[in-house]
Amino acid sequence: MNTVEVTIFVLFFLLVTVLGFLASRWRRGDTLMHLDEWGLGGRSFGSWITWFLIGGDIYTAYTFVAVPALVFGAGAAGFFAVPYTVVVYPLIFLVVIRLWSVSHVRGFVTPADFVRSRFDSPTMALLVAITGIVATMPYIALQLVGIEAVLKTMGVTGEWPIIAAFVILAVYTYNSGLRAPALIAFVKDILIYLTIIVAVIVIPSKLGGWEAIFGAADAKFTAAKSGGVLLGQAGQLQYATLALGSALALFLYPHSITGTLAAKNRDVLKRNMSALPIYSLALGFIALLGFMAIAAGTTPVGTDANTIVPRLFQDMFPSWFAGIAFAAVGIGALVPAAIMSIAAANLFTRNIYKEYLRRDASPAQEAKVAKIASLVVKLGAVAAILLIDPQFSIDLQLIGGVIILQTLPSVAIGLYTRWLHRGALIAGWVAGMGAGMLMLYNVPRVGPGGVVLREHWGGSAFSLGKLGLDTTYTVYAGFLALLVNLLVTVVVTVVLRAMHVDDGVDGTSPSDYTAEREDPSVRDLPDPLSDEPLTGPATTPRH
Repeated sequence: MNTVEVTIFVLFFLLVTVLGFLASRWRRGDTLMHLDEWGLGGRSFGSWITWFLIGGDIYTAYTFVAVPALVFGAGAAGFFAVPYTVVVYPLIFLVVIRLWSVSHVRGFVTPADFVRSRFDSPTMALLVAITGIVATMPYIALQLVGIEAVLKTMGVTGEWPIIAAFVILAVYTYNSGLRAPALIAFVKDILIYLTIIVAVIVIPSKLGGWEAIFGAADAKFTAAKSGGVLLGQAGQLQYATLALGSALALFLYPHSITGTLAAKNRDVLKRNMSALPIYSLALGFIALLGFMAIAAGTTPVGTDANTIVPRLFQDMFPSWFAGIAFAAVGIGALVPAAIMSIAAANLFTRNIYKEYLRRDASPAQEAKVAKIASLVVKLGAVAAILLIDPQFSIDLQLIGGVIILQTLPSVAIGLYTRWLHRGALIAGWVAGMGAGMLMLYNVPRVGPGGVVLREHWGGSAFSLGKLGLDTTYTVYAGFLALLVNLLVTVVVTVVLRAMHVDDGVDGTSPSDYTAEREDPSVRDLPDPLSDEPLTGPATTPRH
């Protein structure tokens, strides 16, 4: 065990732990016993806080560890994360601005709240809630992959450090809610940017420059006859559909929506959508760490490819700076894990507990249930990483993208039109989810030399040959599943509307989607889950 690295890592971990507990007093309202305060930070975050919060939510420890590891093993295919985080912001601008407005006017906490009100469909709202929770769980578990990689590299063995880290995370998240990761995100991003800047300057200078780095990578992939520094023609369709599908999925995830709903007005989100691509530039440099590891002759700890970047840092930097870099990765896991658990807890509380178990729950009771649910979610993530093979947990992340994409018709398209029938949305969700799971089940995992390591659940690259097409091309399973969903939704909508099947009542109005900020005059609007009007002062959030 490297004592210097471990000491610095622990010191930074203690720092963010203190910040996590202090966050309960930071910019708080009268009480945290309300989902608006505990789960959305009082809906009061400005441009800087929102920028760090959303950036800390999207660019996780898994990104810092797994993207360069994929580049290390597969070459150019691993860069798909860069274009998808470039194109995602114009796409999500169309979604989050309108979702923020209608949510702040109507008091929605989750995307399922919106779906229930917009389409007058508790069933579709339940499906959206369950989908969000299921898709989020693997993401939380994957943050542990990053922490595990760092601990292995430092020589810390056993499962107790991971369990201890998540117990502490659970306690201060329970205590402070969304304010904890929002405050810690400042430290996380500063450390990550510091590490990246130093890495792209120091490491290439030690390895003989970028020409030597790309030359070593090209030599490796040429000799192995797999991958490459340039993307081959056979992989281009998979690359494009994976990038597009990932971009469409990114801001459908509950944790991404939670970060945007915490902003205090639309202008904050507009500025953030313009500034967040800076993270994509950083991600490009992070991906290049995979090629640097090839040139440096870095080898992983045992067979764990996720340790490539931590090992590279250990080889290239003195112990004290390696400790700082490891702290950046570790804290980079805690921030998104906290936001994800809060988002999943919000979904359970608003759209399962209050909808089906206790419709008369008070705001304080909702907040209490959400806090407990966030603890359960974290425990589930820890159990998953302890009981499931880490390689399989990475496959689960790909499955998560396929799953969350099935909420696009009701959430994203629903923000612009109510033409899609609520019954058709349910049918489309069932068809898309079924098609996606069937395709993923039939994807084998192929190892070096074309050896099949596992017959099923081997990734997200579905062969078009399985559809009877004479081709060896593959495509992202989530992209095809979404097409199935949309096709079924449109066809069933046409049929149901031709039959004049009742489609409920829209609980929103056109002006809701362009509101600049929360309007106190609508405090007596009906509760999304009740027919009774709400009462109280104008500053009381409406649920």
